[in-house]
Amino acid sequence: MHYTFELEDKVRDYECDLQGIVNNANYQHYFEHARHEFLLAHGVSFAQLHDEGCDAVVARVEIAYKTSLRPGDEYLNKLCVKQEGIKYVFHQAIFRKSDMKLCVKGKVESVAVVNGKLSTHPALDALAALE
Repeated sequence: MHYTFELEDKVRDYECDLQGIVNNANYQHYFEHARHEFLLAHGVSFAQLHDEGCDAVVARVEIAYKTSLRPGDEYLNKLCVKQEGIKYVFHQAIFRKSDMKLCVKGKVESVAVVNGKLSTHPALDALAALE
């Protein structure tokens, strides 16, 4: 997979469960944070889209858990986005920085609701066209 965006981060203790590994639900938070940072890095504000009548919403999430992250692990959160008809599909993966081992990979399908109707949006279309 050719990723077009990368965000570095670190696991915080409170994100882990009793087994001492990142709780599975937190990976969705990691993915969401990366998508928002991706937008900002390309001059698109999620809040401004909303103010303009466009809400990008998640329609479907698929996650495959491969290797657990632990407290203090640094990781790279990578993504690319492709447009499939009316959907914006984010392919995301998280790699442990110390050995670049794949920890989680996911596919997040998002749609744009523009003024109450499913539609595309020029700013999102441009992001999906990035190579």
